[in-house]
Amino acid sequence: MRAVCQRVSEARVSVGGEVVAEVGTGLVVLLGVARGDTDGDGIRLAAKIASLRIFENEEGKFDRSLLDLRGGALVVSQFTLLADSKRQKGTRPDFSGAAPREQAEPLYERFCEALAETGVPVERGVFGARMALALVNDGPVTILLDT
Repeated sequence: MRAVCQRVSEARVSVGGEVVAEVGTGLVVLLGVARGDTDGDGIRLAAKIASLRIFENEEGKFDRSLLDLRGGALVVSQFTLLADSKRQKGTRPDFSGAAPREQAEPLYERFCEALAETGVPVERGVFGARMALALVNDGPVTILLDT
């Protein structure tokens, strides 16, 4: 799994012009599921994200997590995070490392459940839908995590 975590002051995702999920202070988590990923990968990644200390304390140091702030997470599936452009001779990325939908969707759902089980309020995009994501990246702070 690969996750891009963006610290936000607000974010929302829309499908067909309708807002389907939104958060205030917290994280947008773009999640890519790779072939061979397991439930355990998602559970470990969820725990890491919940406790990732990328929010500032009173001295301006990264010392607080989503759990400390009681912030929310907006999780959006994004298979394009698994793009491989190294092996290609042309300019089209190879997405064959991404898990097929029948494997990826349940792992995405399990990741969201695991994150919610840590105590983080979780909002979700719509798996496989064409989505519009609007966010205000706070900092900006963006962290890439791989399992």
